[in-house]
Amino acid sequence: MTPRFDVIGLVVSDMAASLAFYRRLGIEFPDGSADQPHVEAELPGGLRLALDTEETVRSFHSGWQPPAGGGRIALAFLCDSPAEVDSVYEELVGAGHHGELKPWDAFWGQRYAVVHDPDGNGVDLFARLPETQ
Repeated sequence: MTPRFDVIGLVVSDMAASLAFYRRLGIEFPDGSADQPHVEAELPGGLRLALDTEETVRSFHSGWQPPAGGGRIALAFLCDSPAEVDSVYEELVGAGHHGELKPWDAFWGQRYAVVHDPDGNGVDLFARLPETQ
């Protein structure tokens, strides 16, 4: 048997805040998820995004501590256009999330920005620039 990639897991310090952030990016979690210690959402292509509270992880790994300095993982979201990169970035920053890198036209042919989720994970927003499509 060959293992297959199936789940992206994030450990979150505040389930409700993390759900609100990822819902703004279009990920659908079941109703009532904010009160759960573990939630999952199906992603395009069949992968799943799983969120576990820090308490859940400590329930089976008592010595677990969050990595120093945040930035536990980075996720990337493809936007439909460069303008959508700008608008999603502004929406998230306007909602109080940290904007790490304002939208810019990257030399590799993308409109690109980075915002942090509530736990300091980098979330990349990108779209192909018209001349590279």
